[in-house]
Amino acid sequence: MNASLTPNETTVQTVKLLIDGEWVESQTTEWHDIVNPATQQVLAKVPFATAQEVDAAISAAHRAFQTWKLTPIGARMRIMLKLQALIREHSKRIAVVLSNEQGKTIADAEGDIFRGLEVVEHACSIGSLQMGEFAENVAGGVDTYTLRQPIGVCAGITPFNFPAMIPLWMFPMAIACGNTFVLKPSEQDPMSTMLLVELAIEAGVPAGVLNVVHGGKDVVDALCTHKDIKAVSFVGSTAVGTHVYDLAGKHGKRVQSMMGAKNHAVVLPDANREQALNALVGAGFGAAGQRCMATSVVVLVGAAKQWLPDLKALAQKLKVNAGSEPGTDVGPVISKKAKARILDLIESGIKEGAKLELDGRDITVPGFEKGNFVGPTLFSGVTPEMQIKNSRLGFLGNHRTDVSA
Repeated sequence: MNASLTPNETTVQTVKLLIDGEWVESQTTEWHDIVNPATQQVLAKVPFATAQEVDAAISAAHRAFQTWKLTPIGARMRIMLKLQALIREHSKRIAVVLSNEQGKTIADAEGDIFRGLEVVEHACSIGSLQMGEFAENVAGGVDTYTLRQPIGVCAGITPFNFPAMIPLWMFPMAIACGNTFVLKPSEQDPMSTMLLVELAIEAGVPAGVLNVVHGGKDVVDALCTHKDIKAVSFVGSTAVGTHVYDLAGKHGKRVQSMMGAKNHAVVLPDANREQALNALVGAGFGAAGQRCMATSVVVLVGAAKQWLPDLKALAQKLKVNAGSEPGTDVGPVISKKAKARILDLIESGIKEGAKLELDGRDITVPGFEKGNFVGPTLFSGVTPEMQIKNSRLGFLGNHRTDVSA
């Protein structure tokens, strides 16, 4: 049994909070289901932490900072070295959990973990990364020097689409630099994140240096406004990211807010045909389009306009299935709500006059009939006006590719 998960009386696991080095069963009255998007099976329940629990996590991080900031760089680095070894050892096990709760393929889940692991490896170089600078005699009798020092308690708010990579972007570097951390994973798929947090504790992260709370807007707002939080890092939608940036900024926090994206590809006629088409299909439909680097718009120039049938043919060959099944290319989207939104966007494209070249709305996956599946969908004849009107397609859920001539 993982420390971050405990069975309740109905045998459904509950996700714990991590406060001051202890796995805490939340006293909240608000719990949300973590649902396998391919089956609708409830995997566990996640608490929306109370205000008192959030404050306790921040207070623990604030107390721990007083000693952690004085911990030698070498000691912090050794913890990161241990953490990267543990992640390598357990990556396949975590990938299975990640695939079950998020929907992406096992291979994609392993890639999710590996991209985060690369940042942990980078944190292992903290000895040289923390070095300051010295300039002698910059003016008469004047020398200058710079120091790199931790700033205090940092908070991270992470999205559902990369529950391993993005938390690992945040807390290892913050901790290695001498800060303490409060993490709020996505409430839709926190189980794989919590496995990584367990490994961080096993690697030797001291009590209070890393804390985890779960929840929605109330928890986010608490992290953005608490007097002891010095910096906030966010990845997610434009709407929430704008809110986080504004609120945390107004309360004097340093803010990183990485928000929505709508990637376009321009294909010139001298491009390598096979490579370009394979890249477009992978970028447009990989991870069911649920990533900020998904290419939702392709502009074919000149003779490249003739490639549309080939693009359609490649998209039709993609295998839609549960992410846990061998050979799957496109898994389910994260929730019924996400699927409904995508279907609405497809319908809006039809109504606005774009040509639906490939329709993925009515797909059924044998054995997973309840899954949140949308097949690859392709529009052509999309005008700039349509793109502007549907710019809300942006981040997390780009499950269609629009082709313009």
